[in-house]
Amino acid sequence: MSGKRSRDKGKTGERELSKELTRLFGVECRRGQQFNGIDGRDVVGIPGLHIECKRVESLSLYPAVDQAIRDAGEEETPVVFHRRNNKKWLAIVELDKLPELASKLYLTMSQS
Repeated sequence: MSGKRSRDKGKTGERELSKELTRLFGVECRRGQQFNGIDGRDVVGIPGLHIECKRVESLSLYPAVDQAIRDAGEEETPVVFHRRNNKKWLAIVELDKLPELASKLYLTMSQS
């Protein structure tokens, strides 16, 4: 896949994931603003999460998780969301971070 086509697929994936997270958790999610250097998250809107969106056919799982961990702020839980063509979205988080993720999602849903 060419560079532009790959970037376009990534942007489309981020928009698609934003809509799904908005539907599931009742908060407005949108693409991050990576281009301005302020926010490196792919999708924003759920407090306390660092969301890394991977819309690819073949995911290198551990490098994707390592990127999310590296880019997450101190108080953020790193989560990788992945989807292949014709498949459902998957959420990938380190097992030790699962209670933290569940707590943050519960708080988000209870405030919406």
